[in-house]
Amino acid sequence: MISEYIDHPKEADNFNEDFQRTTWHDETLWFIREKRDKATKSLPEWEELRDMAAAIKSNVLSNLDDYLIEFETNAIKNGIQVHWALNAEDHNKIVHNILLKHKVKKMVKSKSMLTEDCHLNQYLESKGIEVIDTDLGERIVQLDNQPPSHIVLPAIHLKKEDVGEIFHKHLGTEKGMSNPQALTETARIHLREQFLSGGAALTGVNFAIAETGGIAICTNEGNADLGVHLAPVHIASMGIEKIIPKLEHLGVFTRVLTRSATGQPITAFTSHYHGPRKGAEMHIIIVDAGRSEQLGREDFRKSLNCIRCGACMNTCPVYRRSGGHSYGYTVPGPIGSILSPGIDLKKYSSLPFASTLCGSCSDVCPVKIDIHTQLYKWRQIIAKEGKMPFAKKQGMKLMNYVFSRPSLYRLLGKVGRNVLGILPRFMMYNSLNAWGKARELPTPPKESFREWYLRNKK
Repeated sequence: MISEYIDHPKEADNFNEDFQRTTWHDETLWFIREKRDKATKSLPEWEELRDMAAAIKSNVLSNLDDYLIEFETNAIKNGIQVHWALNAEDHNKIVHNILLKHKVKKMVKSKSMLTEDCHLNQYLESKGIEVIDTDLGERIVQLDNQPPSHIVLPAIHLKKEDVGEIFHKHLGTEKGMSNPQALTETARIHLREQFLSGGAALTGVNFAIAETGGIAICTNEGNADLGVHLAPVHIASMGIEKIIPKLEHLGVFTRVLTRSATGQPITAFTSHYHGPRKGAEMHIIIVDAGRSEQLGREDFRKSLNCIRCGACMNTCPVYRRSGGHSYGYTVPGPIGSILSPGIDLKKYSSLPFASTLCGSCSDVCPVKIDIHTQLYKWRQIIAKEGKMPFAKKQGMKLMNYVFSRPSLYRLLGKVGRNVLGILPRFMMYNSLNAWGKARELPTPPKESFREWYLRNKK
């Protein structure tokens, strides 16, 4: 996003202009949330697993420097070349230099939100290197020149008819084709050709094990495996928070990750890479990109526990009805609304307000991040720093004025109860009242609780 300020309410309004698509988006994500509930309730030890995952992550964040050094030491012993990147620019240059060394003109890439955040594709393409996203959802949005709208389901905002049109335009399929099986077969044939011609493969990292110096990658399509085993160079990009201490801890996270993400017991492929195969090279790039700064924020450090399952997005009533692109950040939804203000408080100041603070995001988080509490804390910081939009700022001042004057508050309450019930409908429900487009006010009570209490206290 080039804009200096992300206006989430405005972007959400744009998404809601297509009412049918918005409703479909909402219902689809809620269906996945229900799958998550069924999958988690089948495990009597589910809450114990969440406690264990949170405890392991807490230990990692308190000893992150030691675990990173241990991981690097063991990875080098395994024949892996380890690189350190302070920011996105460093990361992209390291990737480019590796590709230049091997004279790579085409790179196949499996899902990596870190590289999306670094804008790696655009950087490499500006250097004349073709990048092919091999995750099906990622490839769909790449062909249509869009960013992902969800960290697990990148093309969840598109319907099968949209995919058919994209494939017709870019892959030459028959116009109007919307059969999911036919579309999948088309993508499979297309991507196999890309795998065979890729000079290098880049993957993300779900978990990096300090004890072994190896990494684990979780996919449902096997595209990471195809890329890595066919290309002579494997580059793995990971944030510093991806570390877990021991191999035995991996089982805790593989059990909570996919159940939280899609309601599956486990991903179809959980691939372990502990070194390059014979005649090939393996590189791991360990990236900071603001994570150390977040680690130093006491109220927000726990956000680094995130294992990118997307459960908070699937359950969030605001995300479901505003779409991922309305957040203007690589990681949308509740967790993204915590991470983004730490990068640019002014630009992302509207995002912590894109929440009802219902707490559902915290309830489903497999590593027990207090998401809604952190959103509330960011709101306090944004208000204190004066970064709120003018209208919201004035509205808050007005509310403060009323709420700090009990007599005025009671008077306005009485006026509201007596007036709302007699106003003509057109004065209540019109184009100026966005709230009333899909809602009906309840019948006003005849008296306030205070009035009822004073009347009945004896």
